[in-house]
Amino acid sequence: METLFKLKENGTTVRTEVMAGLTTFMTMAYILAVNPSILGSTGMDPTAVLLATALASFIGTVCMALMANLPFALSAGMGLNAYMAYTVVAGYGYSWQIALLAVFVEGLVFVVLSLTNVREAIFNAIPLTLKKGVSVGIGLFIAFIGLQNAGLSVDSSTLVTITSFTAQFHTAGICALLALVGLFITAVLYIYRVKGAILFGIILTWVIGMICQVLGIYVPDVENGFYTLFPSLGFTDFSKLGLTFGQCFKADFSTVGIINFIVVVFSFLFVDIFDTLGTLIGVATKADMLDKDGKLPRIRPALLSDAIATSAGAVLGTSTTTTFVESASGVALGGRTGLTAMVTALLFLVSTLFAPIFTAIPSFATAPALIMVGFLMVGTVTQIRFDEENMTEAIPAYLAIISMPLFYSISEGISMGIISYVLLNVAAGKGRKVAPLMYVLAVLFVLKYVFL
Repeated sequence: METLFKLKENGTTVRTEVMAGLTTFMTMAYILAVNPSILGSTGMDPTAVLLATALASFIGTVCMALMANLPFALSAGMGLNAYMAYTVVAGYGYSWQIALLAVFVEGLVFVVLSLTNVREAIFNAIPLTLKKGVSVGIGLFIAFIGLQNAGLSVDSSTLVTITSFTAQFHTAGICALLALVGLFITAVLYIYRVKGAILFGIILTWVIGMICQVLGIYVPDVENGFYTLFPSLGFTDFSKLGLTFGQCFKADFSTVGIINFIVVVFSFLFVDIFDTLGTLIGVATKADMLDKDGKLPRIRPALLSDAIATSAGAVLGTSTTTTFVESASGVALGGRTGLTAMVTALLFLVSTLFAPIFTAIPSFATAPALIMVGFLMVGTVTQIRFDEENMTEAIPAYLAIISMPLFYSISEGISMGIISYVLLNVAAGKGRKVAPLMYVLAVLFVLKYVFL
């Protein structure tokens, strides 16, 4: 372990890394239920998507562990799966095979960009203050996802509001309440510095939920998405994987022109590259892994792992596989090396055997973990100087912070941050301090809004 992951050098232990890996998996396990639901709307077999998601997560996370020795886990990216299902397939009318082929090509392009240092150069060109803003923004974004998963934040005439606990109390109401109870438990455990506080918070919240079901306080309602909280023993039908495996190479181009296909590829490419960079920036900042110049050592193998996972996932039958923001939950627990990622990867592999058990983890149990991780990441805001002399640094960071949760996108937050950073510094006569690549990125982001 020491030779492979350099635990002492990174100030960590096997126990800490294992607990961190478990926690990361627990907060990511929802993707095994959510992704089949989203991609299933395209006509893909849900079981096949679940298997493809778990296997792609395993492959990508193992690559991250062994190639980069970083505690980051990968899986099918939220947002990217929705883009594939609801925009490319439902909106453009293309087949899911075409969409998977676009994802596969995107991954190959990423491999080239990673090997030629382009993605690393982009990471290093972003100023340190903006990177800290991205970290805070991701924290708010994660917390917002947690509030939604818990059912605490719901749609309203004001876009969002707090749920009514009394309406549908035995389903949505009690779930939201249990999430608050879980948040309190997790916070208390964290205050008392209990090792594995976040993981124990997830488990205890789940157990309390099962007790509520036994007492009749929580009543399953399958038609409305409220399932039993008790996991069922069962095995997955592995033959289903054949329904999606390699189907990207059987795409029918008669319904889509080469130009339209290239547009789809670049749309995936654009969103994925900045979602990944944003996640790496945010989680690495929280883990204090950036050097004095704001650069992340071993970023090239990390980006290469992400690219390999994307193409592998497309062949298996899932949407873009990318580095997950939920990796921050394991980092917050002390995960610092690839051993954290390896534990998470192995759990994804095991989940292919016992998918019904892992997918039974209710969202109200993982929501408190996401909200607490958001709290931990928001603390980075104290490192941003908001005095008058640093307005050209602070304002872009602020715009990146508020854009991520409000636009529900990491890449949009980075976009707002980069465009405003370049414009404000030029307007203030400080254009010379802006890296040339930042100008290129700003122009590309503007063009994206114009043409995509």
